[in-house]
Amino acid sequence: MTFALLALLVLLAGLAWALYDPDRPRAALEARWAPPPSRFLDVLGLRLHVRDTGPRDAPAVLLIHGFASSLHTWEGWDPLLADRFRLVRLDLPGFGLTGPDPTGDYSDERATAVLAALLDRLGIARAAVVGSSMGGRIAWRFAAARPDRVTKLVLMAPDGFASPGRGYGEAPRAPVLMRALRWTLPRPLLRRATANAYAVPGVLTEAVLDRTRDMLLAPGVRGAILARLPQTVLQPPEPILATIRMPVLLLWGEQDRAIPATHAADYLRALQDARAVVLPGVGHVPMEEAPAVSAAALRRFLEQ
Repeated sequence: MTFALLALLVLLAGLAWALYDPDRPRAALEARWAPPPSRFLDVLGLRLHVRDTGPRDAPAVLLIHGFASSLHTWEGWDPLLADRFRLVRLDLPGFGLTGPDPTGDYSDERATAVLAALLDRLGIARAAVVGSSMGGRIAWRFAAARPDRVTKLVLMAPDGFASPGRGYGEAPRAPVLMRALRWTLPRPLLRRATANAYAVPGVLTEAVLDRTRDMLLAPGVRGAILARLPQTVLQPPEPILATIRMPVLLLWGEQDRAIPATHAADYLRALQDARAVVLPGVGHVPMEEAPAVSAAALRRFLEQ
């Protein structure tokens, strides 16, 4: 072995060591990110991380976060809505402090079963369901499959329609760089990727980035994300959306770069009873960027 080759191997080993990000210890993450009112409930073989606030006899609202997010994304709404509503939020299987699903099943059908079982576990017969981005797709799939459990539906920049480069019936492939997620999560790259969701200056703070990174470094989450991708096979949404009878609110940020607000027109055409509210100057996560304005729009819709 030449000295040059040895030096190169040492350099590569050093880079690999510097970039290696192991999973964080679960106990430390739960101590930091799951204080009361967080609790963990056994649901369909999962240990679900759940927060359940507001009066127990109030109308229930089930909040479903988006891809690579967690229940913490809804916290800005709690002081604005928990006086009038029972707010139930969870870390979806494969994300946050819930962690991987032992079944390895990350389909929308599995999510529907888990959500229904969670409502059963909490003694909630029916709830208004709010979903953001990927959680929006899960929300409308849940509403279509279990209309008996849903009073009203709120879709915040929901996923579900095909986009350029992604057709129906096709299993997406993880990009090569994304496959490295299992071993590394460089903070600068995470910041760049996360910044796309925010349009309001100053909302993506170091504390928010800390939370996002910790939730991705929770045990097994990165592997679960990679396992989820090939299972996310979109179906043509119009036939499913056409079966939804309950009132639907489409809530969108005008400056959403992830799923532009113009996509609301697709849902308005497909749904029987839907209206859209577009929030000026707001991006992909209105509940974080403009909690007061977005919560007010939700309250008006739910109280009509």
